[in-house]
Amino acid sequence: FPPSLQVFPSQDPLDRADFNAVEYINTLFPTEQSLANIDEVVNKIRLKIRRLDDNIRTVVRGQTNVGQDGRQALEEAQKAIQQLFGKIKDIKDKAEKSEQMVKEITRDIKQLDHAKRHLTTSITTLNHLHMLAGGVDSLEAMTRRRQYGEVANLLQGVVNVLEHFNKYMGIPQIRQLSERVKAAQNELGQQILADFEEAFPSQGTKRPGGPSNVLRDACLVANVLDPRIKQEIIKKFIKQHLSEYLVLFQENQDVAWLDKIDRRYAWIKRQLVDYEEKYGRMFPQEWCMTERIAVEFCHVTRTELAKIMRTRAKEIEVKLLLFAIQRTTNFEGLLAKRFSGCTLADGTVKKPEVPPPSTNPFLEDETGTETDEIVIEKSDTDKPKKPKVPDNPFHGIVSKCFEPHLYVYIESQDRNLGELIDRFVADFKAQGPPKPNVDEGGAVLPSCADLFVYYKKCMVQCSQLSTGEPMIALTTIFQKYLREYAWKILSGNLPKTTSSSGGLTITSLLKEKEGSEVAKFTLEELCLICSILSTAEYCLATTQQLEEKLKEKVDASLVERINLTGEMDTFSIVISSSIQLLVQDLDAACDPALTAMSKMQWQNVEHVGDQSPYVTSVILHIKQNVPIIRDNLASTRKYFTQFCIKFANSFIPKFINHLFKCKPISMVGAEQLLLDTHSLKMVLLDLPSIGSQVVRKAPASYTKIVVKGMTRAEMILKVVMAPHEPPVVFVDNYIKLLADCSTDTFQKILDMKGLKRSEQSSMLELFRQRLPAPPSGVENAGSLSLSAPTPEQESSRIRKLEKLIKKRL
Repeated sequence: FPPSLQVFPSQDPLDRADFNAVEYINTLFPTEQSLANIDEVVNKIRLKIRRLDDNIRTVVRGQTNVGQDGRQALEEAQKAIQQLFGKIKDIKDKAEKSEQMVKEITRDIKQLDHAKRHLTTSITTLNHLHMLAGGVDSLEAMTRRRQYGEVANLLQGVVNVLEHFNKYMGIPQIRQLSERVKAAQNELGQQILADFEEAFPSQGTKRPGGPSNVLRDACLVANVLDPRIKQEIIKKFIKQHLSEYLVLFQENQDVAWLDKIDRRYAWIKRQLVDYEEKYGRMFPQEWCMTERIAVEFCHVTRTELAKIMRTRAKEIEVKLLLFAIQRTTNFEGLLAKRFSGCTLADGTVKKPEVPPPSTNPFLEDETGTETDEIVIEKSDTDKPKKPKVPDNPFHGIVSKCFEPHLYVYIESQDRNLGELIDRFVADFKAQGPPKPNVDEGGAVLPSCADLFVYYKKCMVQCSQLSTGEPMIALTTIFQKYLREYAWKILSGNLPKTTSSSGGLTITSLLKEKEGSEVAKFTLEELCLICSILSTAEYCLATTQQLEEKLKEKVDASLVERINLTGEMDTFSIVISSSIQLLVQDLDAACDPALTAMSKMQWQNVEHVGDQSPYVTSVILHIKQNVPIIRDNLASTRKYFTQFCIKFANSFIPKFINHLFKCKPISMVGAEQLLLDTHSLKMVLLDLPSIGSQVVRKAPASYTKIVVKGMTRAEMILKVVMAPHEPPVVFVDNYIKLLADCSTDTFQKILDMKGLKRSEQSSMLELFRQRLPAPPSGVENAGSLSLSAPTPEQESSRIRKLEKLIKKRL
């Protein structure tokens, strides 16, 4: 549309851009009859033209004065803007005048405020100066008269007032007062030290019987003076107080040796009581003098004991060392009950850190259960206990000196554990293996519990002595005897496999003789293997908990050096060896039956009957061994499951290998073998709960292995039963059922079918040709082969075999 139509829309045909006069006239006069009105139409158009002319004329005339009106409006707008600008300028000028007026009014007020603030500061400073000058004079006078009680309060006030004059130190008078205060403080410090030296001389006269009020007030003054004055007073008093101890327990004195260590602690107890009675009120309570005396005594004792033990190291015995350590740790515990340890902030003895939360089920109260047996239960592992937080800040403050000599204790434990292992070996030989305890799920050797109880006792005892390198040395001893226990007690007592045990002969199998003893291990030997397996499992779990406990006891910097993984692997090897022995025993018991199966004349079998004698023999051995093993491994179900899986992985491939040896096989023989295979499959699926009153569903992992292996055996027999004519259909069925691309397996199938060498050659050649990826039509060919017409005899035999299997089930 043109712009005019966009602004003024119109439906008139005359306004259209593509107006066509001919079409418009044809619209007005569509027929000849309509021409009768031509005059009327012409008049209407003329009238319309006249109206348009009038409208155009009016518009043109109306636009004549538009320019003049616009200019007039613009001039009026400019005048209005100029007036507005003038008013704004007037307002701004008035605002500036008002602001100037306000400043003139407030200038006097600000001057008054500044004058008031300066006057107040001057008055305050003059008051402080008066107080400082008077205080300094009074302080000097009281110092000369030793009026320490008044000096303590006055000195603190003078020091506080002097702080206000720090910014006026440039004024000579203020600096002079500051120097007088420092001089008074120095004089007070020297005077108080001299008074204490006179009252408690290091040598010469005997110290007075009771405290002095002057010295008590002097201690209050020392609190305000330089901290070094306070430290000097404390140091001299404690040194004088312990001077008698150094004389009584000199290195050459008989009471200085470890066997009389109790006398040291008895002496300090008496001294602390004497101090509380005589001097308890002389020193301020926040000085903690009693604790300081005890701590200094501990430092001196540790130094003296370390010195005398280095000199007489050859005389230290285990019992003597443990006696001294026990008495020392008891004394440290007594200090922890009496004192808070606030004077240990110098870092001489580190306060124990709170260990992180642990899920270790091995935790229990160690103070009362050092000789209790370690019991591992599921309920303990489900409910982890929070580790006990040590709260003795004085631990090791004296007993640290014994750490270099703990090798005596470690060597003793090495000998004791060696004797313990030898006793375990002798007891096992004398008493024989434990009897099976079916009710409790198998017997665990009692020696393992004894071993770990002794381990726990040693660990607790050593952790009380030290949490450093001795714990690492003890861990090495633990590792040594864990390995010895695993090899001497567990692995060394596993029954050895022999070839003397008898088995079923082929003749007896063919005669279906039942009840023959073919197990290579006796009932007692089977129970012993299960007992050793359960013991190894117990040791494995407890060793893991022992490692966690050792890591909690040792210093954080040494945790990485605690590693019992090798010992846990050793117990895992014992468990695997035990399971392998059980599998080999049952596997060997089934070997004669499988041998008999492979030597039977399967081409002469005339009819399909019940299961074959060799199947009955295999089932008999399974029913004899498995319930015994299951009952004795009731407490370790996962290892019984491993036994079942390993037996299935061993027996099924062996059964398939013997199946390939059954050649040639007739159609009836193949049907009988298929029936036997199905029977064995059912027995193996029921293996975990065979002979049990409580039927449990077999683990899915085990069931999968049995189904996969025995299904392969069934597929082999189905391929053997299938006709080999036509060859292409036979080969395709083989590839579909077995999915085995090995020519050796295909060769064995052909041998089982009893084909001649010439026929086998053509079959093998065809098999090699069909091995590559099959074309799209092969699948249909395979499916057609299953539904293709087969001999009626084969169809009837398969149906009879299915009915027989269903009947047995």
